[in-house]
Amino acid sequence: MKKMYSMFNLNKTKEEEAVQSICIKQIQFADQKRDFNKRLSKTGRRSRSFSQSSTVNYNSDCSEDATSPRDRQQRSSKGHQDFCIKNIRQAGLGRREIAIAEQEMPALMALRKRAEGEKPLAGAKVVGCTHITAHTAVLMETLSALGAQCRWAACNIYSTQNAAAAALAEEGFPVFAWKGESEDDFWWCIDHCVSLEAWQPNMILDDGGDLTHWIDKKYPNIFKMMKGIVEESVTGVHRLCQLSKAGRLCVPAMNINDSVTKQKFDNLYCCRESILDGLKRLTDVMFGGKQVVVCGYGEVGKGCSAALKAMGSIVYITEVDPICALQACMDCFRLVKLNDVIRQVDLVITCTGNKNVVGRDYLDRMKNGCIVCNMGHSNTEIDVASLRSPELTWERVRSQVDHVIWPDGKRIILLAEGHLLNLSCSTVPTFILSITATTQVYYFYNAT
Repeated sequence: MKKMYSMFNLNKTKEEEAVQSICIKQIQFADQKRDFNKRLSKTGRRSRSFSQSSTVNYNSDCSEDATSPRDRQQRSSKGHQDFCIKNIRQAGLGRREIAIAEQEMPALMALRKRAEGEKPLAGAKVVGCTHITAHTAVLMETLSALGAQCRWAACNIYSTQNAAAAALAEEGFPVFAWKGESEDDFWWCIDHCVSLEAWQPNMILDDGGDLTHWIDKKYPNIFKMMKGIVEESVTGVHRLCQLSKAGRLCVPAMNINDSVTKQKFDNLYCCRESILDGLKRLTDVMFGGKQVVVCGYGEVGKGCSAALKAMGSIVYITEVDPICALQACMDCFRLVKLNDVIRQVDLVITCTGNKNVVGRDYLDRMKNGCIVCNMGHSNTEIDVASLRSPELTWERVRSQVDHVIWPDGKRIILLAEGHLLNLSCSTVPTFILSITATTQVYYFYNAT
């Protein structure tokens, strides 16, 4: 018993020593923390300066978010002012992003290096309306290196990478775009690309046809003097066909969307990789076991369906073209009518390039929590306008994610307000886009 008692006292002594040691360390840590705070107060200015620098380079400009870029005067370090972007101070970050994009665009860089001395595009004045990203910056700088002059606006109110736009503006490119434009801003930017009296464009690079139609309606004299139009989307090609049928297409137009290098690579592989990225960033959804309906089985639909199937989703396909429908069956997808599955699916993705594919009737019958998004070009595939009615409530969850709530409490999750999901909400693989960009440069070369 005495032996056990002595062992107990020994253990107790060790415990006391451990507690005492912890207390001493806590006191020492408190003293160190106090000394650190004293040193921090002496060098506080330097610390705040570092924090502000980091914010400028990597975060959005919170102090300027409330002010439209249209209401601010901006100037590059070289005195250039012919642009309207979010923040010219992001040019350094944008230049680093462009450098990364150049590594993934070998064909375009090789073309630039080979033909830069010849200036084959001298005299070309290109006005563009596409997604303004780092890979677009590489395209614009290649056009400039080959002798062309460029002015650019964005074809999507959400897809502009502000840092890339800043880098272009810093280099002297007239760029009019920023992420989160209003519809009025969108048309204002397009008009500022065209309305400069001292500069008249003779080539159009369009994505969706908005720029082409704007020039045709507002500047018909400029439109008639164009040497050519390059259109890269299904929606834009449809609109060109409408102009042609109406007898108003007096300019040679090149349908780059149907070129093999665009359709078989960009539309398919780009969407296959970017659809999951966009959905994950916005919703954190798990794809395994989810029931998904993909509207349209063209190249975009093929890419989206393959990616979702590989992640374990149950994928249904709607398609009106008999050849594409047969391809869907051959690829082991179940071909359905949207009306038959709309009540049960967890995710609806439009990929047709058409309009009103998912109308209000379908939206009313979706189950609670259904995610709705668009991978086609425009924002007309989902009838978003019908959702802006008094009986429905919109609730902003996070940037580009909205709950649309019905009177009975049912809600759907609408992404990017029906705009293009991948370029609006995530990124796309630069290497694939390099193929399309190189094709565009060759088209301009042939047109001039």
